Amino acid sequence: MSITPHDERFMAAAIRLSRWHLGRTATNPSVGCLIVRDGVIVGRAVTALGGRPHAETQALAEAGALARGATAYVTLEPCSHHGKTPPCAEALIAYGVARVVISVTDPDPRVSGRGIAMLREAGIEVDAGVLEEEGRHSLAAYLTRQTKNRPYVTLKLAVSADGMIGRMGEGQVAITGPEARAQVQALRAETDAILVGIGTAIADDPLLTVRTPGLEMQSPIRIVLDPSLALPLTSKLVETAREVPVIVVASEEVSPLAADAEGLPPSVLPDISPIGGEIGNGPALSIPSSDSNVPASANLGQGASSQPISPLVGEMPSRAEGGNPPTDMESRRAALEAAGVEIVYCNPYHPEILLPALATRGISSLLVEGGAKTARLFLEAGLVDRIQLYQAPVVIGEGGIESPLQATDIPSGFAHKGTSIFGADRLDEYEREN
Repeated sequence: MSITPHDERFMAAAIRLSRWHLGRTATNPSVGCLIVRDGVIVGRAVTALGGRPHAETQALAEAGALARGATAYVTLEPCSHHGKTPPCAEALIAYGVARVVISVTDPDPRVSGRGIAMLREAGIEVDAGVLEEEGRHSLAAYLTRQTKNRPYVTLKLAVSADGMIGRMGEGQVAITGPEARAQVQALRAETDAILVGIGTAIADDPLLTVRTPGLEMQSPIRIVLDPSLALPLTSKLVETAREVPVIVVASEEVSPLAADAEGLPPSVLPDISPIGGEIGNGPALSIPSSDSNVPASANLGQGASSQPISPLVGEMPSRAEGGNPPTDMESRRAALEAAGVEIVYCNPYHPEILLPALATRGISSLLVEGGAKTARLFLEAGLVDRIQLYQAPVVIGEGGIESPLQATDIPSGFAHKGTSIFGADRLDEYEREN
């Protein structure tokens, strides 16, 4: 059967539905599903919070007997393997669906093509690739973790009219207006984790949570690149670490096991879940090493380097950006951990190692918010997938901190995807071309 405008209209609705739970479905993708009979939607669902139940089983249950002979529109190929729940392909067959329309084929080797084959073997008509570009955009985080062994990385920058992102020594400086800031809160709410450098953490003392009323529980895990454990104990991040998790990425040189760990892979990541920042009680998981099935340096993305990234000026382990190293490292470490901060010993200037380690913990999306040096680190490593560049009419003037990126010098390999206006501010979005 050929694809019709009705198919595209229903798939577009399923894609919009899939975005409802972005960042809230653990390691599972947020999938949208519609059951349509005689042009009427009789069942609809999005992957449940936490990742289960899947969208298809919920939509089928809502449709009930009306699912027989109907068409199912699914943003991602229905699963075909037995995991913690039975395969969705089996559920579609059992309910007697006549046709399944799919946007994106699942790259998961347990599923890829098998779900479609199972449906066709049962006599169900299957059409795939409907609004595939739009579907891939909504599933970008899941697809990146599956195919590149790392989270999908978004770099967000707010730049003044004179090319600055802040002012030296003044902490947080409002560059964009309330409309643009509200949009950033929405972005945080659909992201698994947010990352800043220690300079930003000290200078701005940010909270990095979602402050939109009703979305506070969707705050991402907060990550600070902090080679010398210089994060102040009185910072907002530390003071709220038991409410929303904070991970500090410290240099191996300050690890209590440094003397005994020579020649071993970097230390482990805490056992964290990207759902509402919950911390689990299971065993920690080692960072992938060169003899893993998927090397840490494999499939990291265009321009990624497996070589160490040079430490940023002013961010050497003995001289953390924006702060002095603590004099009593052991007591500092103990105080941070007592406050609920997780400490990971992994060279902060090796994003090609850190990102796969985050992926092993189910973190599929990462928002890099600051500062300038941290932004350059990820850009130079070729590990940014999307750039959100806000441009505001505000003038910072003398003492400004120059932006690492402006609209006139977007790196090669990025395509401009669109412009949006929020109040007096302009947002230009760029995505890495595959």
